[in-house]
Amino acid sequence: MATVRVSVAFMSRHPAHWIALGFGSGLSRWAPGTLGTLWGWVSFALLDRWLGDVGWGVLIVAALVGGLWACTLTAQHLGIADPGAIVWDEIVAFWIVLWLLTPASAWDQLLAFALFRYFDAAKPGPVGWADRLCKLQTGQIIGWRQGWGILFDDLVAAACTLLVIALAVALPPLLELG
Repeated sequence: MATVRVSVAFMSRHPAHWIALGFGSGLSRWAPGTLGTLWGWVSFALLDRWLGDVGWGVLIVAALVGGLWACTLTAQHLGIADPGAIVWDEIVAFWIVLWLLTPASAWDQLLAFALFRYFDAAKPGPVGWADRLCKLQTGQIIGWRQGWGILFDDLVAAACTLLVIALAVALPPLLELG
């Protein structure tokens, strides 16, 4: 299957494309993952005014389930197993980071943003493992496994971000005890 060019016209062809491409933030030729994460940050700030913990939990579960469908279908339509233009994974993973970090100052959120972008882009350790886990093998067609892989490495990047922040908060008091 030939690959398809990502564009506004492509995004407009199917609702799954709107979701997977982060409502247009994934169309950027420059750092679509970073712009998708920024879109996630802005949308979190807007939605957090109306959503409590239960609302966020429901939205995140729905976003993961809907994202699996949208990311898989969009990857199939593009003919690329893990296209950079798909940014729904960054959006939902960063929602999780911010949800679990809230309440947090703007500086703490900026630190979380920088850490998440580092883990997502550099893919050190467990993030690299998660990224390789569901890669398309020779002779395979793009399917649910690859759709899950698109989401999974960002969820691991979110977990690594939260772990680093938790250690940064916990270690100074623990060091004082020693």
